[in-house]
Amino acid sequence: MKQVIRRYRNTIIMGVVFTLLLIIIPTIRDKAISSFLNQMKTILFVIPPIFVLLGLFDVWVPRETMTQHLGRGSGIRGIIIAFALGSATAGPLYGAFPVAAVLAKKGGSFFNILIFIGAWSTTKIPMLLFEIKAMGPLFAFTRFIVSIIGILLIAQIICIFITKDDRTRSLETLASKYI
Repeated sequence: MKQVIRRYRNTIIMGVVFTLLLIIIPTIRDKAISSFLNQMKTILFVIPPIFVLLGLFDVWVPRETMTQHLGRGSGIRGIIIAFALGSATAGPLYGAFPVAAVLAKKGGSFFNILIFIGAWSTTKIPMLLFEIKAMGPLFAFTRFIVSIIGILLIAQIICIFITKDDRTRSLETLASKYI
């Protein structure tokens, strides 16, 4: 029981704070509860399919294949695959972390996992298509290219400043949180 409380203490604290705010400021109650229920509905419709797909991915894709295509030494091919995986998504960013955990478990490199998360957050194809229509192709493709360069730079800078042991520990922590 202590382990459960320790693991979910931040969630428990936020639940208590949320409840106290509902009691202290009753004028926000209806809007806050409605917002909370909408967020929960969104999460319940997004997370289960992600975990089903991850389960299938985990079973169907051998570790050797993942290490070869996204592991250390995969080079430009690994970067392109990581960008493609991240960019082809349409879900919210919190869906990226369970996928990144499976990539880590299967032998994906730290750099390529950073690329994948960056691509998921900023280079989604559906977002690009919307931007082309709403802002024009010049804006959309300029933003897309700048985002790709930014993701590559940020991933490289992170890899430079984080030691190999810390990278390994980060990947292990990521994998243990979701798998």
